[in-house]
Formats: sequence, C-alpha cells, structure tokens
Amino acid sequence: MHIREWLPVLFCIGTSVLLAGCGFHLRRSAALPATMAQRVYLQVNGGGEFPRSLAAALRAGKTEVLDASAPDAATLAVPVAAFSSRLLTTGGFQRVGEYVVGFQVQFTLTDADGKVVIPMQTINLSHEFAVDQTQLAAIASETEAIQRSLVREMTDAVMRRLEAHARFGTPAPGSSAGMPGAAASAAMPASASSPN
Repeated sequence: MHIREWLPVLFCIGTSVLLAGCGFHLRRSAALPATMAQRVYLQVNGGGEFPRSLAAALRAGKTEVLDASAPDAATLAVPVAAFSSRLLTTGGFQRVGEYVVGFQVQFTLTDADGKVVIPMQTINLSHEFAVDQTQLAAIASETEAIQRSLVREMTDAVMRRLEAHARFGTPAPGSSAGMPGAAASAAMPASASSPN
C-alpha cells in the first residue's frame, strides 16, 4: 500500500493520541436529580442570557424545560441572578484602577408536591481587570465580555450543584458557600477567560 493512502489514517491516530494525552474528553450530560429528570419549570427572576444558557444546559441533560408550572413538574426557582460591578482601587490622579465584575445567583429546587429538594443555594463568581478610568467605552466593552463569560461559568456551577445532589444527596441547608472554583475565578485576570 502506498504511503499516501496511509497518511489520513496516521493523522487521525496521531490526533487522537494527542487529544487523549492532553486530557481532552467529550463532556457528558450532567446527572440531574430524579425529581427533575423528566420535566422542570425554570423560574428565573429577570431575563438576559443566563436563563437561556441554563435552559439549554438542562435540555442537554435530556430534561424538558417548561415556561409555566405544571402539576407533575419540579420547579427550579432562581430568585436572584444579578450582576454587580465596582472600582476596587482609585486615587487622586491615578488613571488606571482595578475593576471587578461579579455575578450572584441564588436557586432552590422543589419537587412536584412543593417539597424542598435542594434548599436555597448561593453562588458568587467574579473577575477583575485593570482599567483606564478615562476609557469609558473600553470599560463597558470589557464588562459585557466578562458578563458573557460569567454566564457560562455560572451555568456550569449551577449544573455541578445539581449533579452533586443527584450523586451525593442534598447540600447543607441554607448553603451559601460558592463553588470551589469561585475563589480561584475571582482571582483570575478577566482577560484570561473572557472572549471578546
């Protein structure tokens, strides 16, 4: 057999070995709590990208997402999904400062009978970035990019909480601690994780 006929096969094998070696794996669907495995009413306070992102993640887990409550459906209520932003450092003639964009989400899961399955959980994520306080347009653009990044991260964080319940049981009542990655996320420069 001619070497040119083997090149595509060798290329595919080589690529597979490289991807496996660097830890690449296809992400599987999250294992969701039994109460919401079939249908769930997603009730998010406010609009924006987060409700759409969370609904898409739930659908990827083979769960039907409802726009209204139903007798046989669990309810994933998100009363808080709020962004915040503030300037961390500033001085008299200092033009460059540290700006932080935060995203807080609170959620709870109840079954079709109204029984609390997962008590209220609070997740806080944030990113910091350096800003030139005279460049307002640049600040607005970077803030929007970070918010999009935080929506993706928050969606993953909520899905991990749901998966943890499905695998290990109910979290501690009234848990308000962030995800283990939240603190690291807050310290990470925004430019490293926020696409333009």
